[in-house]
Amino acid sequence: MRPALICHDGTQLHEIFRTDRIMLAALSIRDIVLIDRLDIDFTAGMTVLTGETGAGKSILLDALTLALGGRGDAGLVRHGADQGQVTAAFDVAMDHPARKLLSDNDIDDDGDIILRRVQNADGRTRAFVNDRPVSASLMRDIGARLVEIHGQHDERALVDPASHRRLLDAYGGLEAEVAGVAEAHRAVRSAGKALREHEERIETARREADFLRAATEELAALNPQAGEEETLAERRAAMMRVEKIAGDLSDAVETLNGTASPIPELASLMRRLERKAEAAAGMIDQPVSLIGQALDLLEEARGELEAALRKTEFDPRELESSEERLFALRAAGRKFSVPVDDLGALRTRMETDLADLDAGEEKLGKLEAALKSAETRYDDLAVALSARRRETAAALEHAVAGELPELKLEHARFIVEITTDRQARAADGIDQVEFWVQTNPGTRPGPMMKVASGGELSRFLLALKVSLADKGSAPTLVFDEIDTGVGGAVAEAIGIRLARLASQVQVLTVTHAPQVAARAVGHLQISKQKVEEDRVATRLTRLEDDARREEIARMLAGAVITDEARAAAEKLMAGA
Repeated sequence: MRPALICHDGTQLHEIFRTDRIMLAALSIRDIVLIDRLDIDFTAGMTVLTGETGAGKSILLDALTLALGGRGDAGLVRHGADQGQVTAAFDVAMDHPARKLLSDNDIDDDGDIILRRVQNADGRTRAFVNDRPVSASLMRDIGARLVEIHGQHDERALVDPASHRRLLDAYGGLEAEVAGVAEAHRAVRSAGKALREHEERIETARREADFLRAATEELAALNPQAGEEETLAERRAAMMRVEKIAGDLSDAVETLNGTASPIPELASLMRRLERKAEAAAGMIDQPVSLIGQALDLLEEARGELEAALRKTEFDPRELESSEERLFALRAAGRKFSVPVDDLGALRTRMETDLADLDAGEEKLGKLEAALKSAETRYDDLAVALSARRRETAAALEHAVAGELPELKLEHARFIVEITTDRQARAADGIDQVEFWVQTNPGTRPGPMMKVASGGELSRFLLALKVSLADKGSAPTLVFDEIDTGVGGAVAEAIGIRLARLASQVQVLTVTHAPQVAARAVGHLQISKQKVEEDRVATRLTRLEDDARREEIARMLAGAVITDEARAAAEKLMAGA
């Protein structure tokens, strides 16, 4: 037993007991047109929806379309309500393509896929997938992988030529060949891009060849090194600081050693005072001692100054050389409009461009050969795929032709029109595929959507869909009154084919044909009921046994159900 599904508003959808995977498991509708509250559980196989004209069958399909990402419309909101809401729950295999879309968009995909769409009365809509807000376009992409809706005038399904090539490939099991062609197409594009880029480099180098040669010679002579500018600038600043200090030290040494030095005079003065010290009876002993200490300190200072001056000695040519190198690097940076540290990389690029120019023809030839080889491989694979497609087209035409007589299209032809252009290389091959029909002998064949009438189109679509079975199909197929305007035998043939199709995928069909309804495994009756004095609402009833027989008898007889109609209904159900 699976757990109950819970709507956003807290409503519990009915628990579903089953062993088969149901695909569309449940649909919950709130306040959409005549539907105020409707919960539907679906089963595997074929389910029919029947009811009087105007009961709300089309409203139900509009609601489902809204949940699949269809265009919103304020007119869908029930009169008097602020908003309507539709929730569709899908039980699909873990490897289904729809789940990849969820994971690619960081949406949890471990359980059921639940699409919820809120339609506001002001026209705005909101979309949610597994309770994550999403764009309507993403919801539409997910919905397209889960449900196909087919009707007489529905352009979203098989009548869209863009899907015909994919369907033909799915029918023939050509996915591996298509993948091989796609890979070869990527190789052609890659080889072509490499060739074009090389040609552009050569052309650029050729236009600037003289400049490049002169520039590379200049940069090679300069031979700039990474980080050299900073090193030179720091060394130059240090030498300039030392040069200024050395001048002051030299002046100080000259003052103590030169002709104006006070040391000789102080020494002579001290000697004279010493000779008179004895006669002075101690009066000048202290001054003499202090003058001696001063002389000692001046001698020590002179020695220290001379030592410091020796430490500042450097080769002036080194400063000049550093300055010349630094100025040359900076001049080159300005000339080539790059930072000095990038001069080395610029030199490398220029040398590479010159090498490309010098060796360009040889490399160009190799790239041209690589492109030619890739194109040849692509062409071989694409031609082989095209041949397989034509074989598959013949088989599909034969399969569809076998379905047409019982659908009263015995004189019609189904044609897979393939147009091949070997010059139009594309990721999915060189073929354009479109489904054509010829409705009667002698008439001009043409695209199915343009040539077939409404009733013919729906029968062509059914024949094609039955032939394709579950190949390239969404897991749930909805057929909207495709039996309109056909007689008993054709309706019987349609019912048989829908039932056959339902053995492969889940089928939901809106029908007025008792022959179709009799073959369903699930039967839902839609009706309008008066719920207030001035309001009616759409209601849904699951029919079983006698109730189902009564509904099929009504479809046979009309308003007054006779015993004969009941017997005919019983016979239809027994035959089905």
